[in-house]
Amino acid sequence: MQRRHLLAAASLAALSPMLYATTSPPLVEVWKDPNCGCCKDWMRHLNGNGFLTRSHDVGNTAARRRFGLPDRYGSCHTARVSGYVVEGHVPAREILRMLSERPDAIGLSVPRMPIGSPGMDGPEYGGQRDPYEVLLVLRDGSSRVYARYPQA
Repeated sequence: MQRRHLLAAASLAALSPMLYATTSPPLVEVWKDPNCGCCKDWMRHLNGNGFLTRSHDVGNTAARRRFGLPDRYGSCHTARVSGYVVEGHVPAREILRMLSERPDAIGLSVPRMPIGSPGMDGPEYGGQRDPYEVLLVLRDGSSRVYARYPQA
């Protein structure tokens, strides 16, 4: 009887890493211009924060409209992750928060391209940081502030 318990315990120990490794990193699909450097930098920011990314280098206007995000929230790239839209230079921290909270919303947006936001924070900007807001875009097209990033 003890031998059976030892074999069962050994089998469970061997399987335990697989039991905890069943969740894979979230995949973020990104629609962008093939020549946009800041979009690539934003994707590197996401990769460095545990996301997988896949690029569709065909521009993003059609994708934004297909996903139902009003143009007023537009930026240089549009992404989808776990059924949500992520528009522009949204920090990975806010995407993770949204995925944890699962709000009833279209997704998140950082309209335009504020300097200092992820992907717009390279050495070519000389340390400049503009204040910006991350907006939670609701299903009716309205929005509310999800996070504020003040000027550094």
